[in-house]
Amino acid sequence: MRHGTYSIVAYDPETGEHGAAVHSHWFSVGSLCIWARPGIGAVATQSVVEPAHGPHGLDRLAAGESAEAALRGLLGPDELATVRQVGIVDGNGEVAVHTGESCIPCAGHATGAHVSAQANMMARETVPVAMVAGFEAATGDLADRLMDALHAAEGEGGDVRGRQSSAMVVVAGRATGTVGEDRPVDLRVDDHPDPVRELRRLLGLRQAYTRASAGDDLAGAGDLQGALVEYEAAHHAQPDNLELAFWYGLALAGNGREEEAVRVMRAPFQAHPGWVELLKRLPEAGMIPDDSELIGRLTGTRATWEPEQHL
Repeated sequence: MRHGTYSIVAYDPETGEHGAAVHSHWFSVGSLCIWARPGIGAVATQSVVEPAHGPHGLDRLAAGESAEAALRGLLGPDELATVRQVGIVDGNGEVAVHTGESCIPCAGHATGAHVSAQANMMARETVPVAMVAGFEAATGDLADRLMDALHAAEGEGGDVRGRQSSAMVVVAGRATGTVGEDRPVDLRVDDHPDPVRELRRLLGLRQAYTRASAGDDLAGAGDLQGALVEYEAAHHAQPDNLELAFWYGLALAGNGREEEAVRVMRAPFQAHPGWVELLKRLPEAGMIPDDSELIGRLTGTRATWEPEQHL
């Protein structure tokens, strides 16, 4: 299968994170083209794609090979190397990239410090250079910079056939064995009329939910004020998200800011009765006081509620 694809692999020397991002007019491109492993590196494989080059390339990096040596090891026995594109960044941030001479134009690649962008079947030859420039000019964390690189590609016309799917993965600088920490970003847009823009939206949600998860941890440790800071940041980043509004409102109530909690929680309560029901179940889980008057005030009903009897 031929994938008209642009992708980027990169390393952040400040955090040790590796990441990769991709777009194609092909269904579920993320499942085929981008690979990363904490503390090891990242690989993008495309054109006449050989998905095995992803995990096999990472295995070579894990065994101590450099990006360049791993690339040679992958392509040396590959009878279809002339139609492959592969970009690799290793644990030290060194990059290696290959564009086979038979890849469909416009095809090419560009590199920078700790970053490689590769593209084929593009509207313009300028796509890879624009991606590297966009990445290097961007601010924020590694995921934000990868995102800016994808938008830079779109600014140069992107895939000559149009748009369909996009994906991004970012892995930690070292493996901890905890999935959420090892793989802080793992997002796919498998089929969408504007997948890069949708990926940006999902990344914003991911970042907000990361703050909310930090709030959960702080609340569980008894730091209600610290939890409130995280929940507030999550809610302000995604003010229309009902889930984040509910937990922010609950944190406000737990910090004695009940009037604000009522205003914030109004949206989820009005959107779906399940949020009210959830609030009623929280005393049984020990998450709020078993206080029917409090529940009534938060929901705006002030109705007395008796917990269910489990017989």
